[in-house]
This record gives sequence, structure tokens and C-alpha cells, in this order.
Amino acid sequence: MHFLHIGKTGGTAIKHALKSAAAQAGLLLHGHDVRLHDVATGELVFFFLRNPLARFVSAFYSRQREGRPRYVIPWSPDEEAAFARFRSANELANGLSAASTAERRKAERAMSSIVHVNNRYWDWLASADYLRSRAGDICFIGLQEHLAEDFAIVRARLDLPQALRLPDGDVDAHRNPASVDRALDERAVHNLSAWYAQDFAAIEECRRLARERQLGGSICRVGDDFSGR
Repeated sequence: MHFLHIGKTGGTAIKHALKSAAAQAGLLLHGHDVRLHDVATGELVFFFLRNPLARFVSAFYSRQREGRPRYVIPWSPDEEAAFARFRSANELANGLSAASTAERRKAERAMSSIVHVNNRYWDWLASADYLRSRAGDICFIGLQEHLAEDFAIVRARLDLPQALRLPDGDVDAHRNPASVDRALDERAVHNLSAWYAQDFAAIEECRRLARERQLGGSICRVGDDFSGR
């Protein structure tokens, strides 16, 4: 069974919790570079998703810190320019509709340059048609917003001991500190919803697949509206 690590969806915490049992359970805990098409047809796959706006905020501040303290991954020249100009996630998101053409282009370049901010769900899942062609291989789709609940389902389905738990600390979980400004104003939400429209569509496609195949988990519930705003 393969775990696809889609960036900024809780994958570091999941791999931390499962690594001690991975070999025994036949689990392959992949890095960001492995996509659905890299997994052989007929082999099982699970992965987690996240509201694209929350994922954007998490990605922005993670890269602003160059991944610290868990990692130290220096900025690219384009990332350095982006963080010199945009000091908060909200500021960057608002830049996408700036009155100045030059400012909009700076924001668009930043969105296309910052690692994780510039990734889309279809980078991992290819397309709606390809995802559906692999429906029989997908055994679970979790949501970062319900990480503990969905992780418990994964653990139970793999018949792993309850002692395996998600990490509590920010470093092991690779979480942003509580002090970062996660607020997005109405304009930022509007801009990001348009920018990540295909990511919202990917979530809805995954939700339909999970319901049709009765995969269970939080993604099958009606309560979470990830359709964009």
C-alpha cells in the first residue's frame, strides 16, 4: 500500500506516526515526488487533501521560514524576491487583484514560484479521468481538517496498534507556529478561490469517488464545503 504525500496536507505527521510500522504493514511512505501515475495499477493508494485556501496559508508561512525548524531548504531567487515583497499570506493573495499591472504580475510570479503554493492537486492525481481510472486502487482519502479522525480510520484498516499516534509537537508534525497570521480578508478569499478553482474541483471529484466507493471518512460527509467561495 502506498501513501502519496501531497504537500501541506498533514503528510509529515502521518508518516511520522506510521514509520515504525511501515515495513511490517507493507506500507510505502512516499515523498512529494511520487504521484499517482508512479504507483503500479492494482496497488493500493491513500492520501490526504485540504481546503486549498488553508493549504495556501500553510505553504506560504512554511516557505517563508525556509521550512524551519524541521527542515532548512533555502529560498530560490524567485522565492527570495516574493518574500521580500509580500510579508503575509493575505498581502500576497490581495496582490492578485492589485490595481497596478506590475504589482499583479509580481503576485502571480510569487504564486508560481513559492514551493507548495505553486503545486496543484492534479499535479499528484493527473486528471479527473485518470483518477477515476484508478478508482479501484484508492482505498482511502482523508482530510487534513479532520486529521486525527481520519488517521484513526487508516490505522484501524491497516490493523495497526492504537499506540501509533500523530505527533503532538509542531516540529515533528511540521506545523506552522500558532503565532502566524492566518487571516484572509474577503478580497483574498475571492482571489484565491479563483486561483485554486481546479483544486476545489479536484476535492469534489475525490469526494464523489469516495462516496461512490463507500470509502468512509470525513470526506464523505456533507458538512465541509470545499467548493470555493
